[in-house]
Parts: sequence; structure tokens; C-alpha cells
Amino acid sequence: MRLSEEIEIDSAPSFELGSRVKILKKIRNDGTFPGKDKGALLAKPGDIGFIVSIGTYLQRAYIYSVHFLESNQVVGCLGRELELAEDWPPLIEQEDW
Repeated sequence: MRLSEEIEIDSAPSFELGSRVKILKKIRNDGTFPGKDKGALLAKPGDIGFIVSIGTYLQRAYIYSVHFLESNQVVGCLGRELELAEDWPPLIEQEDW
């Protein structure tokens, strides 16, 4: 996983909990997804899911845990790998970051 020079966590997350998102690129197992071989396809462009948690990676980037209902998998994604699927309000209200 290659990160940009920008420290993303200096700003608020791009997506909120409950946001409906679409994958922009293939997401493959980097070895951290249990039960799947390294390199196995986890999500493909156009797959739709919902943000279920937001964490950080190396104190630089947000990692969005996305639950894909069709495959019933939760996959960690970078913000640049996602876009809002529709302009729906989030399912869970949250405080300002």
C-alpha cells in the first residue's frame, strides 16, 4: 500500500459512518484478510458497501472498514479507493471529528 505524502488525518474523514460507498479499483488481499489467500480479490470496481468503522494507518491515512452486503465481507479501504454511491444521509449520526 503506497500512501501519498499528505497526512490525511490532519483533516476530517472524507466519509462518515453509515455512508454508502462504491469501490473504484480492485481490492486484493495484502495478507491481512483472514481466510483468503494473499492476492485474492476482495472487492471489484463498482461493488457497493457501507462504512462500518473508521480507523487510521501509520498515523497518516484513514482506513474505512466497508461492509459489502453481497459478499458479506468487511474490507479495509483507503479513501482514494472509494466514492459516495449516492448522496444518502449516513445511517449513524456522529459528532464532529
